[in-house]
Amino acid sequence: MSIETVNDETFAAHIKPEGTTLVEFGAVWCPPCKALLPMLHELSNEQGEQVRFLEVDCDESPETASRYQVMSVPTVIVFHNGEPVEKLVGLRPKSVYEQVLSKHSQ
Repeated sequence: MSIETVNDETFAAHIKPEGTTLVEFGAVWCPPCKALLPMLHELSNEQGEQVRFLEVDCDESPETASRYQVMSVPTVIVFHNGEPVEKLVGLRPKSVYEQVLSKHSQ
């Protein structure tokens, strides 16, 4: 599995109406975002059957970032059944993302 890049126009269509979607809000110029992406690729390979992984560039999609009150990057928001249920601001260890996903992808 992989991480799909979405933007203001395509964001809503990619959030799973049933199940779990993890969205990484970042920017090309952001070093912590660059460190986070390999972890999310690993998680996508491990859990891609149960969880959809999306990536939003906040500079290119300011409406979506604003709608979900993303104030700094990276921000990860986990959606369950189409609704945001968890928000993680800043770079966290992979285990934190694993715990959040296991909580919401049952």
